[in-house]
Amino acid sequence: MQIIQTKFPGLIIYKRKTHKDNRGFFRELFTNAVLKKKFVFDYYSLSKKNVIRGMHLQLKKPQGKLITVLSGKIYDVALDCRQNSKTFGKFFSIELSDKDNTSVYIPEGFAHGFCSLTKSSLLHYKCTNYRDKDSEISINFKDKNINIKWPKKRVIVSEKDKNSITFVNFIKSKKFKKFIREYFE
Repeated sequence: MQIIQTKFPGLIIYKRKTHKDNRGFFRELFTNAVLKKKFVFDYYSLSKKNVIRGMHLQLKKPQGKLITVLSGKIYDVALDCRQNSKTFGKFFSIELSDKDNTSVYIPEGFAHGFCSLTKSSLLHYKCTNYRDKDSEISINFKDKNINIKWPKKRVIVSEKDKNSITFVNFIKSKKFKKFIREYFE
């Protein structure tokens, strides 16, 4: 196993070994001995090719997420929304697939999104907090001020993500100020 630090404090790449033989393979997804986080909630999603989900952030009960692709390939993006961070307003991106047995841990305070690059992509999420649908917001994945270079031009998005807010409008909002005050000061 290998933990790779990024320039984003707390955001790490988690590489694991794949044990192969003539029957197939065996992979470890998570061990607390390596990644010392308390995860309380697991879920998974299936997305068709060209689907973009995100950029999602919970304002109450912020979630740290360990993202693993079980099948397919994605372009994964995390936007730092922690005002006192040296990488505030910047994004991290990585391609993850079922072939590389690599996960990314995205700490609390990041908006998260991804684009499915294959016919379908099955993702597993381990979260440090439960989902709080009522405090979830979506930051516009096409925001020109963030300037994420998504690998697909013609994409499929939800109505919620079509009606998302820009990062600038988010950081000007009372919701943002409360989010920072309660969790990151």
